[in-house]
Amino acid sequence: MNSKQTLFTDREQLLADIRRGDNCDWDIIIVGGGITGAGVLREAVRRGYKALLLEQKDFAWGTSSRSSKMVHGGLRYLGMGDIKLTRHSLTERELLLREAPGLVDRMGYYFTLRKGVFPGRWVFSIMLWLYDRIAGIRDNRYYSTAQLLEKFPGLEEAGLKGACYYTDAVTDDARLVLRVLQESIASGGSALNYTAVKELIIEQDEVQGVLLTDPDSGEALCLRAPVVINATGAWADRLRGQVNKEKRVRPLRGSHLVLPGHKLPAAAALALMHPGDKRSVFIFPWEGTTVVGTTDLDHNDDLDTEASITAQEVDYLLEAANSQFPKCKLSAADVISTWAGVRPVIGSEQSKDPSKERRDHAVWSDHGLITVSGGKLTTFRLIALDALAAAEARLPKAQPWDCDRIFSANSTSPESLVPDDKHWGARLLGRYGSAAASLLSASSSSEHKRIDGTEFSLAECRWAARHETVVHLDDLLLRRTRLGLLLAGGGESLFEELQAICTEELGWNETRWQAELSRYRQIWLRYYNLPRPEPAVTGETDAA
Repeated sequence: MNSKQTLFTDREQLLADIRRGDNCDWDIIIVGGGITGAGVLREAVRRGYKALLLEQKDFAWGTSSRSSKMVHGGLRYLGMGDIKLTRHSLTERELLLREAPGLVDRMGYYFTLRKGVFPGRWVFSIMLWLYDRIAGIRDNRYYSTAQLLEKFPGLEEAGLKGACYYTDAVTDDARLVLRVLQESIASGGSALNYTAVKELIIEQDEVQGVLLTDPDSGEALCLRAPVVINATGAWADRLRGQVNKEKRVRPLRGSHLVLPGHKLPAAAALALMHPGDKRSVFIFPWEGTTVVGTTDLDHNDDLDTEASITAQEVDYLLEAANSQFPKCKLSAADVISTWAGVRPVIGSEQSKDPSKERRDHAVWSDHGLITVSGGKLTTFRLIALDALAAAEARLPKAQPWDCDRIFSANSTSPESLVPDDKHWGARLLGRYGSAAASLLSASSSSEHKRIDGTEFSLAECRWAARHETVVHLDDLLLRRTRLGLLLAGGGESLFEELQAICTEELGWNETRWQAELSRYRQIWLRYYNLPRPEPAVTGETDAA
């Protein structure tokens, strides 16, 4: 694979075509480059539609790179009596586990049982029996206190009555989006990042396309389609507001702490009830670190500004971790990085507890604009199918497609890809699919070495810069790879080597590199580091 077009759309070429008036007519235009938009693009091109996805920032920039990284069946939804959502989620979870090992992997979960805390062993065991039965597996069991302490040394023993064990799955959410986009483009789709939709084209009360903002000149570019699909997640009400002023999306923020694995060891996920408000919190291993999350709060800040953790959320999550592992004496000084994402939840009553809102998705049709929002990372394929079903009457006849696969079959085996490291071979195949072998051959053996205790390599950085429409340094460090979340200082130790790669692959000169470095540092310090302390107020106030 030597052509950029075979992996990701040649962004500059397509924009040049549009400026000339070519490639301006489409069957479907999808607005939003997260997992929902990527899923819609994948299912649309499978059915023979000429489809284009437009993302105002980077692919997976919003919620889809800031989730809790869990591909799960929704055990708490089962507890709320939502059998349908649980069944759909478990079916899709198992499908992803089969098709994308190395990208989506099964992980054990231990739900701690403590004296006087609901639910107890027998209630929870019944739920897990049903959970596994729906999924078609049998993973749940009970662990005694002694067995649990072997798994989690240092766990607080006071009131501990063992744990109920079950399995779900974990992923790299941003790479999941990129893998789906890669599949979509290989099948004939197109996708542009950093290309904002200015407004809808509305003629005779019908949506007929979109006006783009040219990323270079700022001028409006006209694209036409009988169907525009609004897959902008937490931003959905904004675009939909051009044809329907109804407000349906309730943005909820979930924040996370990333801690060194040696400081808070976790070989599996520990599910616990927060000592303060009894909400579920998870401590789980991810990419060689340990993550503590998540919060669940109304997000009232500007959605165009990246979400970030607050000091109160830091304290809340540290309290949860220290309540279980008091000997670790965790503090803010131990935190490597943080992330916060905004979930697009379909709101019911604004006064309702955020954690009790349903996680179903919803689809609305307004004069040629199909809006889809809500739902779960796990069920992105089903969400995409519902969006296309709502658009069907406005589209040409689709080509037959009866395959439920998410990814194309790959004949390469982990052993043949990396003979001396089957685990890493599986990881590369899961993340890059059929491009994994080309990724290795396009770099030197020295670039195949893992970076500072992570599973990432400079070979992946080079591949992303060459083939995955990297526009800014934060695209490379926060989404194409997750090195900015896993390494101290956002990956400061890599900057010299990354400069060489970006010079060779992206043509960045010294001036451009320094500008990108400055931009990245500002982003990381503001949105992925601990919150800055509020400046002290001195002197007299106006009211004095």
